[in-house]
Amino acid sequence: MEKENFSKRLQIALNNKNWLQSDLEKAVEGYEPKIDKTLINKYLKGIAFARQKRLSILADVLGVNEPWLMGYDVPMNKNITIKNKSIRIPVLGSIPAGIPIELIEDIIDYEDISEDMLKGGKEYFALKVKGNSMEPKYLNGDTIIVLKQNDCESGQDCIVMVNGDDGTFKRVFKSDNGITLQPLNNEYMPVFYSNKEVISKPVRILGVVKEIRRSV
Repeated sequence: MEKENFSKRLQIALNNKNWLQSDLEKAVEGYEPKIDKTLINKYLKGIAFARQKRLSILADVLGVNEPWLMGYDVPMNKNITIKNKSIRIPVLGSIPAGIPIELIEDIIDYEDISEDMLKGGKEYFALKVKGNSMEPKYLNGDTIIVLKQNDCESGQDCIVMVNGDDGTFKRVFKSDNGITLQPLNNEYMPVFYSNKEVISKPVRILGVVKEIRRSV
């Protein structure tokens, strides 16, 4: 296994799940042998590569094949086995990726996620992307897997409730003065909300996108 290949594959796996390095750090907490922040940083920079036990942990939490993570020409996705149980979560409806509109909460479908994702009491839901303001990363019709939480890190892609009943899907940037909801498509303009507006409107984080699923 070459360090460079491992580093590239690890980053691809993170991107595929829409994870930051911090998400991976949280996902491997409690595993032995320990994989700490410094070690993950070395992996991503290509300074070091994971030995067998740590490699197995990374492949497990990322849902990829170990040989693929090592750089071999094999399928990326891990075959489903009996020890990797899946849980069905609801697809709650279409979320706009353009001008905010009312968030539809009718269940229109279901998606399967790994049972391991629910560790620590985590909750997820899925939504359909509607519109093109989050292109090229997210396309109209994509299904996004969302971790329910009421806060986020600056730079994460989130489902945000505005004015109490308008849901929108944007990249959230935080500053001392407020938050900016940033579309990824340059044809759309970002929207800034001051700290006062965040409270008065209100503007609330509903969840952070953790995975993109796209029909081929």
